[in-house]
Amino acid sequence: MLYPKEVIHHLNAWIDGSNNSKHWLQEHDFEELVQLKDAVSRHSKAFEYLLVNKFIVLAAFVNAVWDDQNAFKLLMDQKAFHWAAMANFINGDDKAALFLKKNKLEHYAELAYKIQAKIRREGDEGTNFFNSGPFKM
Repeated sequence: MLYPKEVIHHLNAWIDGSNNSKHWLQEHDFEELVQLKDAVSRHSKAFEYLLVNKFIVLAAFVNAVWDDQNAFKLLMDQKAFHWAAMANFINGDDKAALFLKKNKLEHYAELAYKIQAKIRREGDEGTNFFNSGPFKM
């Protein structure tokens, strides 16, 4: 699913800690994106929310961020190329950001950068799990 730019901009702000953007996302029925912030940080309740509410592409994205090749394949099978590119960028493939920009999805490239920075920041705090997926499918 492609979310409108405004929605992704609010998600970016939420990842940066804006409670106003969190509330905006909730008020506009984007709770799955509110949960995505914690799911990429290995919070099981947030990941469970994505699965229970059938946000399978977002759940696959979370796992793909943590190098789960089956999750990446699911993203490709679902034609969720922008989520797959974001996961690849987060995992170090700079060309993935070029794909997003070429397809006029710069807001998704910015989101990938914010998620990558969040994960790295958390890793610096002693919770770096880059070598294993949190929720293997």
